[in-house]
Amino acid sequence: MQNLNGALMVQGTTSDAGKSILVAGLCRVFQRRELSVAPFKPQNMALNSAVTPDGGEIGRAQALQAQAAKVPLSVHMNPVLLKPNTDTGAQVILQGHSIGNIEALDYHEYKPKAAKSVFDSFEKLGKHYKNILIEGAGSPAEINLRKGDIANMGFALPTKTPVIIIADIDKGGVFAHLVGTLDLLAAEEQALVKGFVINRFRGDIALLQDGLDWLEERTGKPVLGVLPYLHGLHLDAEDAVPENTNNDKSERFKVIIPLLPHISNHTDFEPLRLHPELDVEYIKHLEKIPPADLIILPGSKNVGFDLEWLKSQGWSEAINKHLRYGGKLIGICGGFQMLGKSIDDPLGIEGDKTSHQGFGLLDIKTTLESEKQLTNVTGKLSFADIDVQGYEIHAGQTSGDALKNPAVLIAGKSDGAISDDNQILATYLHGFFDSSAACDAILDWAGTKLTQTFDINQQREEQLERLADAIEESLDMEALINIAQQNG
Repeated sequence: MQNLNGALMVQGTTSDAGKSILVAGLCRVFQRRELSVAPFKPQNMALNSAVTPDGGEIGRAQALQAQAAKVPLSVHMNPVLLKPNTDTGAQVILQGHSIGNIEALDYHEYKPKAAKSVFDSFEKLGKHYKNILIEGAGSPAEINLRKGDIANMGFALPTKTPVIIIADIDKGGVFAHLVGTLDLLAAEEQALVKGFVINRFRGDIALLQDGLDWLEERTGKPVLGVLPYLHGLHLDAEDAVPENTNNDKSERFKVIIPLLPHISNHTDFEPLRLHPELDVEYIKHLEKIPPADLIILPGSKNVGFDLEWLKSQGWSEAINKHLRYGGKLIGICGGFQMLGKSIDDPLGIEGDKTSHQGFGLLDIKTTLESEKQLTNVTGKLSFADIDVQGYEIHAGQTSGDALKNPAVLIAGKSDGAISDDNQILATYLHGFFDSSAACDAILDWAGTKLTQTFDINQQREEQLERLADAIEESLDMEALINIAQQNG
């Protein structure tokens, strides 16, 4: 298979080496230079996803990269999305739509079929954009995953796509990571590697020069640049939940969120986490549940399992006490379902055909069905004349009297519920905090009067511009563009 367009693939020595961020930044640099460009990731494993305009589902990182390129989302930007729902299995999304759950061992046998979707999407995307910036997954040197690989060299080889390898120096061992990764590749794969990028360097680059010279001499590959450690860079994470970093002990409005074992779309909470007037904390396994002004139950890829986990961690008692003392509670998607009387899974959508008793705080029942709801939504908050935007990704169908008092009003239907005592707000909508006016109104409902409005969309744009500036200053962009266009 010949690559018909300019293309460049970013592979990493490890997970979290900086592949997603580098592709996003390169997309913005290409866009600045008025080069037609789009992102692509053959296979993604993540619980953070986005909904495309045509009702498909792709990884959240590719949505950010598309924003960087200033192009509309397409299912072909991420043709294979794996959403883990157990330790050994995942829901498989092909070209935007679920084909069901597959165990990890069985998926290896399924890869040839998945590969057809990958190459088909790459070809379709290439008909619309002259340059494709491709993100690998994990590391190309994972020996146990090489057979049938479609995420790294298994994609690059048949498409003859040039590759650069990025490594994170902040973790230590950067030269061993790069040399070891290269040495574990086959000769024809090594030939595709056109250079290295070192990420997150702190200090004077002159102190690194001897190592860079050695690396180039040892491998015969150029170092195409060293990206600095960008303090305070906040862009949506592909999957890892950001660490709690608040050390400010001032009396700020306290929001706590349980870190569910299968938490999904935690990017919902970035507008809250980054807001200067809020103290947002994720509560991990076996951690003490602190007092809070607002509790948020997030989305989940395995609602039944995560519901039972919450009960085992003491959240039933903590939530009831929180409500008795007048606290507010928000449930989003899976968190919305947990607030009801029951969650039934007669088809085994989440793995086992089970039924779970909910927290019983709302008069609703949920049944998981085979047809997943995937849609972008625009409406108004029911309790304020404020526009709200979001997206739905759920298999549950919810019914019950509590829905008579909805949280959101959408053309032709309503969504979610607000409890009779006005302490609980529940919705299927992800991403509604991204609308700054809606975010302020919901936080006002929750009991805080903010003096600042925080616009996450403006912040993302500022961070993408900052990232692109750093890339232009630190990387040999002319060499990278030439490599992408097969002239390197």
